[in-house]
Amino acid sequence: MPDIVNTEQAQAWNGSEGAHWARNQDRWNAVNEGFDEPLLDAAGITEDHRTLDLGCGSGQTTRLAALRAPGGRALGLDLSAPMLAEARARAERESIGNVSFTQGDAQVHPLEAGSFDAAISRYGVMFFADPVAAFGNVGRALRPGGRLAFVCPAEAALNDWVTAMASLRDVLPVGDFGQPGAPGMFSLASPDRVRVVLTAAGFTGVTLNQAQAYGAWGRDAGDAADFLLGTGPGRHLMEQADMTTRAHALRTLTDHLRAHEAADGTVRLRSTSWLVTASRPTDPSGRP
Repeated sequence: MPDIVNTEQAQAWNGSEGAHWARNQDRWNAVNEGFDEPLLDAAGITEDHRTLDLGCGSGQTTRLAALRAPGGRALGLDLSAPMLAEARARAERESIGNVSFTQGDAQVHPLEAGSFDAAISRYGVMFFADPVAAFGNVGRALRPGGRLAFVCPAEAALNDWVTAMASLRDVLPVGDFGQPGAPGMFSLASPDRVRVVLTAAGFTGVTLNQAQAYGAWGRDAGDAADFLLGTGPGRHLMEQADMTTRAHALRTLTDHLRAHEAADGTVRLRSTSWLVTASRPTDPSGRP
């Protein structure tokens, strides 16, 4: 990847974090798939659309976009080689021929100007070192009037997985979960921040709608707790603890998650996000 500026993110997503997500792609899709249809609807993808999927990961939303536009094409762009390998394998198994995947940094990747009708992302646009530059690069890749649609987390306290992890503060050194404006999961949690960034990047008609979905995090409380503690933030905390403390943390988190078990035992946690849409102006003056 010669064109890359988000080096820390590239290292993480090509290391243990990327390997974890690739290995657990079905579980992460079960967590986040409640946002798939609202995202694709918001993007307005039709029969012959050309769609760019930003931070596509293992490619579920890319493949869904391709299926919505059998006369078009979908390109998934991501930093993570492990997840892209899974994305390509899944597309081949599902015989989706109008989809492709490229490894690259969306902030600087050389995208052909005006080559896409829509750009989408499910939780893939919060980690840019320079979000204005990144969205500007994406905007140039859209045709005039092209549409941007993405999902990003809203306020941390409105997400049940955050509340679950916060239940460990007496056991592990749990800090905050990122600040609006700084690269990280909640960098775009502030609506005002989203509007400022997208407007500075040249987009018009910026809208934000709050969306909620209940994702399946595990087959029961113990399974969900084990999964949460194996993710990046959980793994980082557990690596700082001794065996006794780790066992205590697992018990504490399991007890917290029991309240979220459905009748069949499945743990479902609420995710609260912003569904953001914007457009590239139809003329150079910036008018829509």
